[in-house]
Amino acid sequence: MSVKFVKAAALALTGVLSFSASSVMAQEAKSLDELLNYVKQGQVTEAKENRAREAKFSKDKANQAAALKRAEAERARQEQLSAELEAKFEENQLLIAAKQEQLQERLGTLTELFGHLTSAAGDLSSNLEVSLASAQYPGREVFLKDLIDKMSSSDQLPSIEEIERVWFELMREIRETGVVTKFDAEVASPAGERAPREVLRVGAFNLVDTDGNYLSYDSGSLSELPRQPSGPYTGWASDLANATGGLNSFGIDPTGPTGGSFLAAIIDTPTLEERWHQGGYVGYAITAVGIFAFLLAIWRMIVLTAVGAKVNSQLKSDKANDNNPLGRVLKIHEDNPTMDTETLELKLSEGVLKETPKLESGLTLLKIIAAVAPLMGLLGTVTGMIITFQAITIFGAGDPKAMAGGISGALITTVLGLLVAIPTVLLHTVVNGRAQRIIHILDEQTTGMIAEHTEANLRS
Repeated sequence: MSVKFVKAAALALTGVLSFSASSVMAQEAKSLDELLNYVKQGQVTEAKENRAREAKFSKDKANQAAALKRAEAERARQEQLSAELEAKFEENQLLIAAKQEQLQERLGTLTELFGHLTSAAGDLSSNLEVSLASAQYPGREVFLKDLIDKMSSSDQLPSIEEIERVWFELMREIRETGVVTKFDAEVASPAGERAPREVLRVGAFNLVDTDGNYLSYDSGSLSELPRQPSGPYTGWASDLANATGGLNSFGIDPTGPTGGSFLAAIIDTPTLEERWHQGGYVGYAITAVGIFAFLLAIWRMIVLTAVGAKVNSQLKSDKANDNNPLGRVLKIHEDNPTMDTETLELKLSEGVLKETPKLESGLTLLKIIAAVAPLMGLLGTVTGMIITFQAITIFGAGDPKAMAGGISGALITTVLGLLVAIPTVLLHTVVNGRAQRIIHILDEQTTGMIAEHTEANLRS
């Protein structure tokens, strides 16, 4: 026995012993015979397990072969079914082509008619979606869309009733554009609350409620405009809504539901109060100065009117009364009948000079306000322009409306300044005229008294 054979046998014995030891649950052998017995028992157990595995593998192989045969049979059946379906599909394609050709042949000139009908229904549907008459007759565009979908299919044709209804909707829309009518509808307030109201529709132009509020129609719903047009428009709308006949004024927006740009322009136009607030603090100051000047001028006019009435009464009286400037001047002559002419003239001139400041009180202040008001307006304009150009520097000049709004707000103070200055100048002129008239009477009467006194002295 060679050395290689001995090594191989030792390795095999080692492997067998190792496997046998695991098979017999690592039983410890007390002798060599017992060890060989254990090895023999392990070989027998291993042979039984191997035969069981081989039997199982054979059975699995047979099952897989049967499954493969069934899959191949199913594939063959599906291939046959696919071939049959392809043949049926080609047959149906030929049949559909034949039926379509037959349909086109039978339709004849109706194809062109249905094309025009589809086009007319589409245009009418687009118009009805924004028409104000749809607020009174909702759902008309739904019928037209369903009809268009029906005519777009190749297997359905419109009925005579449907074609007649398209003509009817066309005629009704033409009629409703020239009708002023009332109907009840649900209207949303600016706060979002919906409630039924009586609505007046003026043709295809505007919708108002009985209170004169203008309404908007969008996506099938009515809502009150959050900002109503200023001026007489809402009053006219209310009068028309409550009128029973005759001619009535009404502010119609000719652009109507397609944009309403005229009505929007009127609504967006600032009111006088809003324009006044655009002037800011400078505008408020100009307004305060103007009110003060107006009140001062009215007060001085009332005072001078009363003084003028007393002076006129004094002219008709022979006795001096000290409740008016002329009476107080005449009293100087009455109190000094024997005074020399030069002294009397000085005394009378002093009396006139004493009365003049009272008569001219407030005139200087009115003149100053008339001169300062335009300057204050210019100050507000300059500061407003500075703010506008700063905004342009930050945000750019891409929005001309924003620039125009800023410049318009800046010019408001100039307008306010002129509105204060022009009436103040006129009031100053009127008040000054009344004061100068009284002063002229004082000078005239003083000169007359001096002449009479001089003439009397010469005769004596």
